[in-house]
Amino acid sequence: MEAKVSKFFSSVSSFFSGGDHIPWCDRDVIASCEREAADAEKGSSDELLKESIMRLSWALVHSRQPEDVQRGIAMLEAALSGDDSPLKMREKLYLLAVGYFRSGDYSRSRELVEECLTIAPDWRQARTLKKSIEDRITKDGVIGIGIAATAVGLLAGGIAAAVSRKK
Repeated sequence: MEAKVSKFFSSVSSFFSGGDHIPWCDRDVIASCEREAADAEKGSSDELLKESIMRLSWALVHSRQPEDVQRGIAMLEAALSGDDSPLKMREKLYLLAVGYFRSGDYSRSRELVEECLTIAPDWRQARTLKKSIEDRITKDGVIGIGIAATAVGLLAGGIAAAVSRKK
């Protein structure tokens, strides 16, 4: 019984904290990736430049700063047009989905993660992201319903009070 109660409170706590399992990235990691990309741009091979840009994109979409996330999304969208292998396309789509998830565009994030899963249906990372997206959509829906119900209750209470004063 005690385990069930503990599990219940843990799930309620997780629901309200919005705990997803996507890692965060610090500013120093982003700065390091930016230096690496700048160095690769100066004279390295094209492949090394693409790899350093992908690492920078990863760091940006995992940042806590919204402007970094937007930069990462823009970089990844620009990189999508290239001819890539399905594996690289899957990674770019996944990182874009993470970026949109972090920026709060859950419907776009879900579309992108679905594309990832058509390329690699058993990819556990994409499945985990999809579950986080669906959990967040559910949470936002429940909170929205709660706010609407509260507003209706307050309105009904105000009308009832006004009617009772007139009598």
